[in-house]
Amino acid sequence: MDVYKKRRVIVTYLSLIIFAAVIFINIPNQTQADPVSSPNNVTIDNGTALQVLTTLAIKGRAPKTDYSREQFGKDWNVTGGCDTRNIILNRDLTNVLIDESCNVTSGLLNDPYTGKIIQFIRGGSTSSLVQIDHVVALSDAWQKGAQKLTYQQRVTLANDPLELLAVDGQANMNKSDGDAATWLPPNKPFRCQYVARQIAIKQKYELWLTQAEHDEMANILAKCLDQLLPNP
Repeated sequence: MDVYKKRRVIVTYLSLIIFAAVIFINIPNQTQADPVSSPNNVTIDNGTALQVLTTLAIKGRAPKTDYSREQFGKDWNVTGGCDTRNIILNRDLTNVLIDESCNVTSGLLNDPYTGKIIQFIRGGSTSSLVQIDHVVALSDAWQKGAQKLTYQQRVTLANDPLELLAVDGQANMNKSDGDAATWLPPNKPFRCQYVARQIAIKQKYELWLTQAEHDEMANILAKCLDQLLPNP
């Protein structure tokens, strides 16, 4: 091979290396949540919340017959000596103090539902100022597919950190068992995240939506098309 051909081969080789490096550098970061598993152990890839919304079934509400909180467990699960309520308080509050029994005794909540800063102090007349909300209300879940889950799957749902948020107590009571068609957080900047979390939960546990619920979620997500599902 003469010198000219050798140089041409070397230049071509270097060009391919540079091209590959440019392609690699420009691959966008993967910011979407990891795949999650449904109760039937089917792995579902996440897209944007709006994309996943289109995959959820739309049906009418099933009867509320036989619903009770006990269908999802009689109390919070205990993990490592700590119950789920205090685990979520410890996750969502700042400046947290915990006693020897794993109870969160104080902390600050930047409430996602109202945007208020709430001082939490454990006590008979103060603990209720911060409550743990089931983002998909359990009675709503019961009427939209959870009746078909096993008891243990329902207990898992009720204690799933994806399903739980520490929030303003009054806002939680105002929400009651409403879905997105009947209640949204007063804090409007949080609504995209709120709806995305509900979609993630309904996807994970194979729950369905009503048409009105679906339409309201779509309206919210139309303002935040890149909203991803929360990372479980």
